[in-house]
Amino acid sequence: MKFTIGFDHDDKAKVHACWDEIFASQQWTEGRFTTLFEDSWAAWNGLPSLAFSSWSGAALAALEHYGLQGKTVLCPSNTFMATPLATLRAGAKVEFVDCNRDDLCMSFDDLKRKAEIHKPAAVWVVHIGGHIAFQIEEISRFCRERGILLLEDCAHAHGASWNGRKPGQWGAAGVYSFYATKTITTGEGGILVTSDPDLLEYAKRLRNYGKPDYGVHGLNYRINEFAAALGAVQVARMPEIVGWKKEYAERRLDPLYPNRVKFPPGMVSGYYKYIVFDPIEKSTGKVYDQPCHRIMGRPDNLPETEWVAGHHWCVPLYYKGE
Repeated sequence: MKFTIGFDHDDKAKVHACWDEIFASQQWTEGRFTTLFEDSWAAWNGLPSLAFSSWSGAALAALEHYGLQGKTVLCPSNTFMATPLATLRAGAKVEFVDCNRDDLCMSFDDLKRKAEIHKPAAVWVVHIGGHIAFQIEEISRFCRERGILLLEDCAHAHGASWNGRKPGQWGAAGVYSFYATKTITTGEGGILVTSDPDLLEYAKRLRNYGKPDYGVHGLNYRINEFAAALGAVQVARMPEIVGWKKEYAERRLDPLYPNRVKFPPGMVSGYYKYIVFDPIEKSTGKVYDQPCHRIMGRPDNLPETEWVAGHHWCVPLYYKGE
């Protein structure tokens, strides 16, 4: 199936007007549209937000700020390789946790087992497919009671909520991606969300070479003004995008695919993916068909992850792509 970016072409004039303003301002980075994008995201997410040129830059800011070098971080194997690779790049050790069949997200039972074995300093929980991990409450409570840092990979979770609570609000930090396939996209980009003011200050410096005093050993993870303007325009339309996909899924897809991911009461998915557990002819493939532990040549015994990799498919669901 041909991929369709979910950008509403009615917004082209708005984007072009923003870009004209950027051209006229002669400020192509660190300008008002970066701030507008961050403020717009914070207004939706309910947490202070800091834009980056990529998910990886935002993730590294959190991993390095919390001093995880040389420590163990638990991570689901059913995720994109960016999650363990960023953790390894920050100098931490990664151990993998199994997932659940019903939501494809981290298994709380296996997390407890792995925490007892590995004594982790931190845990990555990954919200797969646009919905929030079904066991996020149990995972966050467990981490809080044991003094384990909880980080949320929210790369898929634009527009999601659970009884009004947004991704990133359970952990010390959440990290979103705005890669080209995402519900909201800037082509490349990411945002860090957190209530920790010390992390925000560290992240501001890390993304800008550690300036002004280079007390933080940062590099360039800045987003440019053109990408930030594109993001700001789309965030304003996010409720419409998610609402359209939800209505289409419930009206057209749910009756056809009873063997699908089914959300708990009060949960709203952003519908980055529509996941079913039966083979379908016109599929956009799988969320992940190769678990991270297998890609890395690790011998981990993760039976549910292995099952999920071979037994789910994604039904095409693109904004106004009917």
